[in-house]
Amino acid sequence: MPQAEAEIAELEIQLRDAMLHSDVATLDRLIAPELMFTDHFGRVLGKADDLALHCNGTLRFSQLVPSEQQIMLRGDAALVTVRMHTVGSFADAPFDSDLRYTRIWHRGPAGWQLVGGHISAIQQLPG
Repeated sequence: MPQAEAEIAELEIQLRDAMLHSDVATLDRLIAPELMFTDHFGRVLGKADDLALHCNGTLRFSQLVPSEQQIMLRGDAALVTVRMHTVGSFADAPFDSDLRYTRIWHRGPAGWQLVGGHISAIQQLPG
């Protein structure tokens, strides 16, 4: 595994752990100020929005189980897709979901940071 790919794989682990424990300090370090992230409700969130969900307890994870992770590198950018079984609560409503995350990492002066992403619910194909 190339060094940059190993770095991204490690950052994905750090991000998952920070999400699981609402570790806002680590999330703040990993997320770029210009983050643009589309959630599975179709909302586009920025960094402040994402951090607030963890700070105020609106979003809580009790399980984040990754599978099917792929990493593609292009210069100072990395694209990650990962399937994630998520269990937790949003606004005190419990969820148990199978999601696909797509994340974009960029290597800049602060090192690798998350600059964009998207979440989709995984559903069975008809037929």
